[in-house]
Amino acid sequence: MKGQQSLSDIEYGIRKHKTKREAFLDSMESLINWDKWCGIIEPIYYKRKRGRPPRGIELMLRMYLLQVWFNLSDEGKEDIVYDIYAFRKFVGINFCEEQVPDSTTLQHFRKLLEDNHIGEQLFAELNAGLEEAGLMYSGGTIVDATIIVAPSSTKNEKKQRDPEMCQTKKGNHWYFEMKAYIGVDTGSGMVHTVETTAANIHDVDVAEKLIREDDVVVYGNSGYLGLTNRPEIQENEHKSKIDYRINRRSSQSRVPIPTPALTG
Repeated sequence: MKGQQSLSDIEYGIRKHKTKREAFLDSMESLINWDKWCGIIEPIYYKRKRGRPPRGIELMLRMYLLQVWFNLSDEGKEDIVYDIYAFRKFVGINFCEEQVPDSTTLQHFRKLLEDNHIGEQLFAELNAGLEEAGLMYSGGTIVDATIIVAPSSTKNEKKQRDPEMCQTKKGNHWYFEMKAYIGVDTGSGMVHTVETTAANIHDVDVAEKLIREDDVVVYGNSGYLGLTNRPEIQENEHKSKIDYRINRRSSQSRVPIPTPALTG
């Protein structure tokens, strides 16, 4: 996909400093098997025999990955490729020959991957590549959860709230949301597992799915207390022997914290 160098490529190529963002994209460039990844998408990609031909799979895939990695909106990822050289370099667009796909085209491509569950396949391929390259280590996992907030308004075509979302209370505030549960490799900081549920599902109910078969230690916050008592943990020969290091709030500790003696 990379063509002849432009003047901008030559100018940026002689810089003495490379940003962390550019270094990350360069590592992904060498790590990903682009032919294989495009082959996963090709069977479900548009095959128009009339009208304007669709944009290339690899170009659209690169744009999609930028959106996932840097948490961009459909409009945002279009603008950011125009603004940031490292992103334009990763996508491989030469503005003398073509323009960045517009936000509508990007939205349709993203929905195509989501409807066909392609994202899960690409995520698995990336993890396999990280392990093969020695960038993902086995042995330890950090489990955590984050909320995915949804608009609660019913002012839409179906006159209803998102059926996959649920109301839940966190602290003194109520949210209408889903939850994303994430398993992070302790050695590299890379995400190796992601699960999503309605917000009313407790963190400990999903934790077992975030643990790998070769983990020897698992770290979590107080939301994962009681994990070792779960039947899916106790009945698994390996996971029942893992060292679970779960934080407790001070109010949950039965042993009082000693107070230093005052000296007069």
